[in-house]
Amino acid sequence: MSAESMPDSAMNQPSAEGPGRRGRGRRRKPRSAGRKTLLATAWVAAGVVVLGGAGAGYVYFKLNGNLHSVDINQMLGGDRPKKVDNGSENILVLGSDTRAGGNRKLGGGTDDGSARSDTAMIVHVYAGHKKASVVSIPRDTLVDRPACTDTKGTAHPAATGVMFNEAYSAGGAACAVKTVESLTGIRMDHYLEVDFAGFQRLIDDLGGVPVTTTRAIDDPQSHLDLQAGTHTLNGQQALGLVRTRHGVGDGSDLGRIQLQQAFVKALIGQVKNVGVFSDPKKLYDLADTATKSVTTDSDLGSVNSLIEFANGLKGVSTKHMTMVTMPVRYDPADPNRVLLEKTKAQLVWNALRDDRPIPRSATEGTATGQANGVVSS
Repeated sequence: MSAESMPDSAMNQPSAEGPGRRGRGRRRKPRSAGRKTLLATAWVAAGVVVLGGAGAGYVYFKLNGNLHSVDINQMLGGDRPKKVDNGSENILVLGSDTRAGGNRKLGGGTDDGSARSDTAMIVHVYAGHKKASVVSIPRDTLVDRPACTDTKGTAHPAATGVMFNEAYSAGGAACAVKTVESLTGIRMDHYLEVDFAGFQRLIDDLGGVPVTTTRAIDDPQSHLDLQAGTHTLNGQQALGLVRTRHGVGDGSDLGRIQLQQAFVKALIGQVKNVGVFSDPKKLYDLADTATKSVTTDSDLGSVNSLIEFANGLKGVSTKHMTMVTMPVRYDPADPNRVLLEKTKAQLVWNALRDDRPIPRSATEGTATGQANGVVSS
């Protein structure tokens, strides 16, 4: 059975080395998680074509002005993995945890306006754009960060044994991309980032997202209290779901990733089923929120480019989307950290580089957070 046809639960079976022996009290205070909404957000942007076709040209300029972009190619130069020309695409998707502006009132994290990447995933779109694999990178993974330069031209020396999300904190988007490319040996063709407040607004604009919880989730720290059953989550509840850490599994960031992966599938399904093309007002609200919420690489830094990119994703259904977590193991020296399983991770990187399905063996026996199956769409 290929990774494309396997259910998520089969891809990430709980490991015998899980941290059940470690009390939850030993884990640090949970931090706000990132948002896994970019596939859906990019798809929404494709609806701008309808508005433009209706003669609302001013809408195009309004939405185009919403977008923010970063010239990753210029900042990283030529010291990057070679671009693979096989029809596939690799996109680094980050959820940033800034506390500036509208994000401040959402709580958690720091209050100084600085930012972190609390969620990171590599989206590999296979040649033909009918299938995709998504590899989540746990933010608590200890990695060696290469030297990098931020958007202000400040150089940041290389660092060893630091948390993965420190790359974004140190040097922003370019440093995060360079760290991922150093970790995987794979060139990222595009970069997409969504902010905290934008995620909540997008869910509310959609009218909520239906999910089913197989057991109750009660986490005061993420302000989430759900009984087992089917719920249509509003923006605040959805934010609580992707942030919850102690409410499920072993209390680790890995458990939270399991919930996020289930939720993003539900979100994509809702975007495709909500009927926005028959409701111009809803379409505009979604497109306005989407374009205000994202930061892209310069190649995607216009509505036309984002539409073209989004149209390329429309053929990828959730049935043909494999979601896995980068192979890691718990750090025996610190239960709040995980370490890369290098041999197994290389199986993942080789598969993506060669445009092949991720083999089941790549994730067997690795740490998962033990939250599989808690949420389904």
